[in-house]
Amino acid sequence: MGVNMITNETFRRSVGKSGRRRATTLNQKRRGSALVLSVFLIATLLMVAAVAIDFGHINVSRSEVKRTADAAAMAACWELFDGVVAGTPALEQRPLIATAADDIAGLNLVSSRSPSLNKDDDIEIGYYTTREPGVLSPAGSLEPNAVRVHLRQTDAVNSAIPLFFGAVTGRHQQSLETHSTAAMFKAVAGFHVPDEEGECLDILPITLDLATWEKVCAKQTEDKLSWDPQANEGRGGVVNKGDGFCECSLYPEPTDDAAGNRGTVDIGGGANSTTDISRQIMTGISAADMAAFQAEGGTLEFDSNGECVLNGDTGISAAIKDELHSIVGQTRIIPIFKEVGGNGDNAQFTIVAWEGVRILGVKLTGPMHKKHLTIQPARMVAKHAIYSEDEFAETDFLYTPVMLVD
Repeated sequence: MGVNMITNETFRRSVGKSGRRRATTLNQKRRGSALVLSVFLIATLLMVAAVAIDFGHINVSRSEVKRTADAAAMAACWELFDGVVAGTPALEQRPLIATAADDIAGLNLVSSRSPSLNKDDDIEIGYYTTREPGVLSPAGSLEPNAVRVHLRQTDAVNSAIPLFFGAVTGRHQQSLETHSTAAMFKAVAGFHVPDEEGECLDILPITLDLATWEKVCAKQTEDKLSWDPQANEGRGGVVNKGDGFCECSLYPEPTDDAAGNRGTVDIGGGANSTTDISRQIMTGISAADMAAFQAEGGTLEFDSNGECVLNGDTGISAAIKDELHSIVGQTRIIPIFKEVGGNGDNAQFTIVAWEGVRILGVKLTGPMHKKHLTIQPARMVAKHAIYSEDEFAETDFLYTPVMLVD
């Protein structure tokens, strides 16, 4: 019995030691497997993180490329407008347009670097219409109104976008290309309310009949005057020299019998008072003036027939002569009317166009045959313009602000 007890005890101890050895071996194998799995998972996560970071960097860079192209196109188109105002042909203006685009592009950053433009290959000047989206036609006989800027971040141009984890993903860089087109249109159907407090529309509240305007544009009136910004020691002045833009007088020259008398129009205030007209001559049409149209459930905009009706007053008072004198040489927008009904301060003018003019001379006192309010067409931008593709919104000298179109 004693022998059996010793044997059993020895056996149990032997089995216990063997079990512990097997358990230890199994635990060691499990720890080894977990370590291998952890290494694999960490490597996979690092790979996914590398791809995600580089993909995010590509998306940010793509936005930066587009933003830079947009800014360059806008700057180039504004330079084009300056050339149009100065009467400079687009071909002669091209170096300045390309420089404006390149300068603005260089002020932006793409992947922490400033891009540059090839002034010969990356700049296109042409004619754009929203009736053919995406098409920039060579100017040809049409006055150029748009600039397209191509921006490339490739091996050949500006260098491709470097990626952070090329050693991990095997992809060291990414090429990006885009283009942006900015345009200005001679098509104004009306005006939005100014957004910023204190900002006004450059509208002169005095009308001109359509028949006379068409004669001016057809060069069937006199061209004896011009505005010289260098006259009077750089202060500017009217000189007795033609400049290719014919003149007419807003008042008191007779109009076509069908059109009726010219006069002032009420844009905003109901009274059309001299005080309101004087203020609007000096500072333009305010947001408060425009609010009157919104209160009536509308805007200062043509209807589907290409018309809007403004109350007004036939004739022009000599009481506003000083205000008109103060803006000689400046550009303003005037409403062009087709017909007028009513008399005196009950007149209603049917407006069919908005156009840009420059004030050249004022005399509202003395004999009637010596009175005049002389203007000539002038290219200018209509701030807060409502753009329309309708034919009736087309203008001769008035442009919308530059806008991105493609």
